Formats: sequence, C-alpha cells, structure tokens
Amino acid sequence: MFVISIAALKRNTAILREVKEAAGCNLVLALKGFSCWKAFPYIREDLDGCCASGLWEAMLARDHFGKHVVTYSPSYDGQDIAALCEFTHHLDFNSLSQWFRFREQVMAHPRFKSGELLCGLRVNPQHSTGHTPIYDPCVAGSRLGITADQLQGADLTGLSGLHFHTLCEQNSDDLETTLAAVEEKFGHLLRSPQFTYLNMGGGHWITKPFYDRDRLVRLVRETREKYGVEVWLEPGEAVAIHCGVLRATVMDVFESAGHKLAILSVSATAHMPDVMEMPYRPDVFLADSRSSGTASPCVTLPGESYHLAGESGEHTYRLGGPTCLAGDVAGDFSFPRALEVGDTLVFDDMAHYTMVKTTTFNGVKHPPIALQHEDGRIEVIREFVYADFRDRLS
Repeated sequence: MFVISIAALKRNTAILREVKEAAGCNLVLALKGFSCWKAFPYIREDLDGCCASGLWEAMLARDHFGKHVVTYSPSYDGQDIAALCEFTHHLDFNSLSQWFRFREQVMAHPRFKSGELLCGLRVNPQHSTGHTPIYDPCVAGSRLGITADQLQGADLTGLSGLHFHTLCEQNSDDLETTLAAVEEKFGHLLRSPQFTYLNMGGGHWITKPFYDRDRLVRLVRETREKYGVEVWLEPGEAVAIHCGVLRATVMDVFESAGHKLAILSVSATAHMPDVMEMPYRPDVFLADSRSSGTASPCVTLPGESYHLAGESGEHTYRLGGPTCLAGDVAGDFSFPRALEVGDTLVFDDMAHYTMVKTTTFNGVKHPPIALQHEDGRIEVIREFVYADFRDRLS
C-alpha cells in the first residue's frame, strides 16, 4: 500500500510558501512528480497552481487544483493546442518549428488576445550540472529546449516567456551557475520588453534540510530586478519528498546459490521504477512490533516499531518483486533477524516520482493508495481491481 502523509506534505508546502513569498516569485506543483489529486485540497493554499507536461496533466490541474496552469511539452498536436488554449495560462513550446506550426492558431485565440494566455519557449543553456546523464537535458544532442545559436535572427513574435529546466535533485549553487549561462546566452532576450516571464523549471531541492534557501531567494530577487520579469519555479520532488511510503508484505523466503531471497508483494519495476532507472537505493524498514525500533520511516502506524535495514550482515536478503522480469530486484538489504513470510517491509520516501510511474506490468496487483491524515487516521482513496488491468489495453 502507498501511504501519503498529509502532515508531511503540509510541512513541505509551508516551506515553499515562505520561500516564494520572500523571493517574490510564483511556485507551482510539477504534476510529473506528484499528481495524487485527492491530496490537493491540503496543499492548494500554499502554491500558485500546477505545471503540466501535456494535455492530460493540464486537465488534471484545471479540474482538481483550480489555480494557475503552466503547460510545457516537447511536442503538441493540433487537438492538444485547441484544448489547451481554452484554459492553460502559460503554453511553452520546445522548438521554433512547433511554435511556427501553431503560432497563428494560438495568437488568433481570444484568450491570447486578452493576455490571459501567454506563450513561451524552452531554452537549453548548454550548462550541465547534474551527474546522471538520463536526467541531463543539456547533453549534446538533447531534444529538450532550443539553443542560443538556433535563435539568431528568428522571428519571435508572440512569445513573452523563456523557460529552462536543467536541475535534478540539486542545490541552489547549481542554479546560480545555470543563471550565469542563461545570462550569457539569452540575457539580451530577457532584457527586451517583449519578455515578461522566466520559468526556472524544477529540480530545486528546496525542502531538503541542507538546501540553501537564502541563496535561492537572493537569486530570484536578482533575476527579477535584472530583467524585470516574473519568475516561476515548478518543483515536484520538493513538494512530496519524505511524505510517503510503500508498504510491502514478504510472500516467500528461500535461498539460491548462496543468496537469501525474499519475494515481496510489490515490484521494483512496476511500483518503484526509479529504484532501477535512476538508480537509487531506498531506505527499507522492517515493521516489527516484537521489539523497539531503531529508526522510523516518514509514515508510521500505531503499534509498529521499525528497524532500518543495513547493507551487510547475517540476515541479508535480496528483495525481489513478483514479476517474471529477472532483474525485478530492489537490492540487497540486511535485517536484525531472519525474515518470515507475512513480515511487513516499508520502503521509505515513495510519494514522488513513484506513483506517477507505476504500471500493471505482468498483471501484478497494484498497491492501494491511502492518505494518512493529521490525526493519524488512514483513508484508502484508491483500490485497484482486475478491471483496471483488463481495460487498460482494450
């Protein structure tokens, strides 16, 4: 079961609200990181709206968040544009070819003429600061954003914003060097009266304890003053980090070629794919009421104690999922005692970039989704049944 802590979510968005008010910027939730809309009423007041990666996310923002909608996609079709023009507030394009294809259609729309709909262009400052190539939009040959050389002499009529997104789980020092690259390559555009907003994208780890929020505030203020533009931030992970867990049951325990294995009710590839894709090693806890725990995940239940699994020890198990994929493995984890069928393991920090990526691969049962309210009450908001699997491809 996925369990999301409302209290933890509100702690994060309270921090984000303080930051955006101090910096004088707008801050929206990136739905690609967290889109559990049943939680939106608890965080709506702290944020300015949502950013969407396409039509369906934009519709979710419109229908369930009800504030500002920022939309960017690497590509649109005519039907997307027609629908988005009716309600999105920012419509950002990935290339000049896409903008030229739809410019007349967009600029003829009444919401564009009235100023209710603004259009922007995603740019690539060609300044890599991350360490994982799959998450770096500034690599050579990137399909995300247009480079400065491609803008030389281009007709930018109708555009009023620039948008960059280059960070992933990074501190504000990387934003500072990125802004220097943006100034070098695109500063002349931002100083033009034509451009009225700058979207700095997501990847800002604002709610992490070590994050330098004072520097972020300073950078945003300096940017606003330098260019005379509105600044937008669109974090996803910073909203939902340390806010949810995935609870799993040990289904089987056995040995193979000298390795102890535990098969779980949840799958790495189907239910927490970033463990394999990012990749990263999650914190895993053994929920055990028989003795006092040594640590706690971000969502705890009454009557349970928790032991944080280590990397080596006598009781080390390779945790695998119930699919037929040989590599459906979350990793090797060590526990204070031997695992038994029926034990509960808790995978920590599974609210962001997890539920949004889950699949029904192999027909494996999808975990229910629940909210933990501030009084500790657990509310199951979604249970999955066979029909969800059956109807997905028919």
